[in-house]
Amino acid sequence: MCGIAGEIRFDGSFASAGAVASMMDVMAPRGPDGAGVVARGPFAFGHRRLKIIDLSDKAAQPMHDPDLGLTLTFNGCIYNYPELRAELEGMGYRFFSHGDTEVILKAYHAWGGACVERFHGMFAFVVAERDTGIVTMARDRFGIKPLYYSLAGKRLRFASSLPAILAAGDVDTEIDREALHNYMSFHAVVPPPRTIVKGVRKLPPATVRRYAPDGSFEDRVYWAPPHERRPEDTGLSANDWRDRVLDALRTAVRRRMVADVPVGVLLSGGVDSSVIVGLLAEEGQKGLMTFSIGFEEANGEKGDEFVYSDLIAKTFATDHHKIFVPSSDLMAALPATIHAMSEPMVSYDNIGFFLLSREVSRYIKVVQSGQGADEVFAGYHWYPPLADSNDVVSDYARVFFDRDHETLKTQLGDEWIAPTDASRDLVAEHLLRPGAATPVDRALRLDSQVMLVDDPVKRVDNMTMAWGLEARVPFLDHELVELAATIPPEFKLAQGGKGVLKEAARLVVPSEVIDRKKGYFPVPQLKYISGEYLTMVRDALSSKRAKERGLFRTEYLDKLFADPVSHITPLQGSELWQVALLEMWLQSHDI
Repeated sequence: MCGIAGEIRFDGSFASAGAVASMMDVMAPRGPDGAGVVARGPFAFGHRRLKIIDLSDKAAQPMHDPDLGLTLTFNGCIYNYPELRAELEGMGYRFFSHGDTEVILKAYHAWGGACVERFHGMFAFVVAERDTGIVTMARDRFGIKPLYYSLAGKRLRFASSLPAILAAGDVDTEIDREALHNYMSFHAVVPPPRTIVKGVRKLPPATVRRYAPDGSFEDRVYWAPPHERRPEDTGLSANDWRDRVLDALRTAVRRRMVADVPVGVLLSGGVDSSVIVGLLAEEGQKGLMTFSIGFEEANGEKGDEFVYSDLIAKTFATDHHKIFVPSSDLMAALPATIHAMSEPMVSYDNIGFFLLSREVSRYIKVVQSGQGADEVFAGYHWYPPLADSNDVVSDYARVFFDRDHETLKTQLGDEWIAPTDASRDLVAEHLLRPGAATPVDRALRLDSQVMLVDDPVKRVDNMTMAWGLEARVPFLDHELVELAATIPPEFKLAQGGKGVLKEAARLVVPSEVIDRKKGYFPVPQLKYISGEYLTMVRDALSSKRAKERGLFRTEYLDKLFADPVSHITPLQGSELWQVALLEMWLQSHDI
């Protein structure tokens, strides 16, 4: 788990190691344990290291293998690297280190870009071939590890964060109108290749891109599981599916124990993180550290779920750390939280993960976390209404979108309105693709392959890596997700959602954490904005820079300022926080 950066020239000139160093400086928190730059003619690669596997300098990056003529910079973790190493050794490859980085190098040499199909893990990497001049970049199946890039003429730059790209300079920072439409309508989800700024793009997940020496490239999508029933599964009972899910989840959790440092758990007290704790205990992990966070209540809404996380900690005798954040600390940490975002992300969970990660990083470097279970096993409230949908695009937009295109035109400044309903068009294109059997399957495919990537997954990566903390997500084990995609929707929709997962969890954790109302990272102060929070967002949206930018109509902002609590989106988010967060993010990065 680290930060990567680089520059590639397609015009025969030398790449700038200085530009790479500027990008690496921004990503220092992602890799506080070491740094390196390798510059070889048309390419320069950089790396910030967080030592998790093979703590020696032999595994330092960027990694160059002179015998193979390959140079690699890599962010992430390949959980099955010991097995792959053994296979490669059987093919005659010799190793000089003991970690997963060199396994990627040898695997790439052995199998080319198809090596990614053998990897169990999270990764973003770029490898340069000395003899051919070909550069290949790849991203894991769920985009757990980020990979941003900027192309200007015959110069390509890439990095693990958007602000790092900005630091190297010469980037078009004009707001992308279609991305703005996504942000305002698709609940702040801006799918690849777009970002909120025109000059920075991101490689889609599950994609291998090969650049020729002249800068032309080809993309290959290597993973897209069908959300359909398999004939051989006909007749499987609820208990059969429960057992299959539990077996696959056990394997997923076990895989993510690989490390040369201790592994803890971010414990919310919900079923997802609780079952991870239970399975780690089942694996015999002793002295397991667990961490929970809570905030002050506001407007009568409770700000913690300690009663449930305490129960799990007691049940499995974990070394539990309970962190309570008073309102004053929350307010003080908001600017740093916003600055840590690679892209503007509206969820209240950001501040929770930021502060939780700050505390956790004082104890350990690696945690497992429960992200992905809702998108994979149908845990959200918008899935049941889609079961009988005859118009999945309209029905999905009705329950998920923050506002429709016509409403948005009354809120954005004239010059910022996209000419078409960009968000609905995007969602329709994904929902109506072949390979999903029912409306619920279509929504689950969209959420697990698009929404998840640029909301929960990105949020956890950004906030944990702001403190040099590696987060692993067993619910996004690709074999577990492939299994879940074949399960009939009725088994997932049961019990108010995640029925099959809840039945599996009953074999591991107390029923009290299962049979309760679904919880989130509650941060009531950012939902019911008042007092000093209202002053903060008003100052940002009334600033000279905001007025010059003119993203939002004055009459719309005045309406929000007058009564923030009354303007809540269908997904229970504050409209005022949504618009203010965007402006504060832009100002935080001098855009």
